[in-house]
Amino acid sequence: MTNYVAEIREKIGHDLLVLVGANVIIYNDHHEYLLQQRANGNWGLMGGIMEVGESLEDTAIREVYEESGLVIKSLTQLHTFSGNAFRFKLDNQDEIYMVTTLFLAKQVTGKMCYQNNDETLNLKYFTYQALPDTLEDEYRQYIQYFEDDVLHRN
Repeated sequence: MTNYVAEIREKIGHDLLVLVGANVIIYNDHHEYLLQQRANGNWGLMGGIMEVGESLEDTAIREVYEESGLVIKSLTQLHTFSGNAFRFKLDNQDEIYMVTTLFLAKQVTGKMCYQNNDETLNLKYFTYQALPDTLEDEYRQYIQYFEDDVLHRN
């Protein structure tokens, strides 16, 4: 987490904290989603918490680069998610309420590299029909939104 969040946590302990973040869908020509296997073994989309001074787009680009080595050249904003479904209690007992903007990466360059990254165990493409069982619910909702409201919009 960012230094700002750590500083606030020192003041409020585990109490509820509202955070803003971004997640990114990287969807290839083979109709597959690039997912990140996180340090806890579960899968999800790349993204994270906005740092002070960043735009949401900056957050999305930075997080993808930090977690994968990939460089995003263009983004499309898809939707912002909030509400009770995005209130979480983390393993360390911190409570958070996330307001997350979902982006679609339009131009991605670079080579996937995550060996020196403590956040990423693996990166792999999955079809919608073969999403991993350990895909966290939050990210499943984002992918479902993309499938229903972006890909199959009438």
